[in-house]
Amino acid sequence: MRTLDEQETTVIFEKLFKFVGNNLKNIVENPAYEATSQDPTPGRYCFRLQKNRVYYASESLVRRATNISKDKLVSLGIQIGKFTHHGSFHLTIHSLPLLAPNAKHKVWLKPTSEMSFLYGNAVLKAHLGRITEDINAGDGVVVYSMSDIPLGFGIATKSTKDVRKSDPQAMVVIHQGDIGEYLRMEDEL
Repeated sequence: MRTLDEQETTVIFEKLFKFVGNNLKNIVENPAYEATSQDPTPGRYCFRLQKNRVYYASESLVRRATNISKDKLVSLGIQIGKFTHHGSFHLTIHSLPLLAPNAKHKVWLKPTSEMSFLYGNAVLKAHLGRITEDINAGDGVVVYSMSDIPLGFGIATKSTKDVRKSDPQAMVVIHQGDIGEYLRMEDEL
């Protein structure tokens, strides 16, 4: 487990910024309320790298994890993504609890379309129940059910204006992750 270098931090923050915009400040400056009797002041959350996976954990948890050897440490905090062998960063579905409350752009699916998205399919215009304003093509989007349950996330293929003019079978959001992955990839996770 190690801290991120400057290039890795930049790549991660750019990816998170795509989804949360200026709310990235809420994630970075989030106080950790794991005060102990020795240190009653709240700590902070930080990002750590372990075996090409990036974790979001409180500083006190990171300090306690230093007692565990690297080869025995399996996970630490919330896994938000992983680096590929080529150095690109991909968000994993585990980052949804961080993305959903801070999301800048949101899309709500009709109840009849939720299962299609949860099976890994893209979101079509016919599947949309609602969509936030000011989405541009290439923006990160968090996908919700009509009852405001976060289902996953993806990348917008069209702006909000273009979506309104497009035909019902036009792709609106490219699927990147959904909560159905916990079942589909049970052996890997």
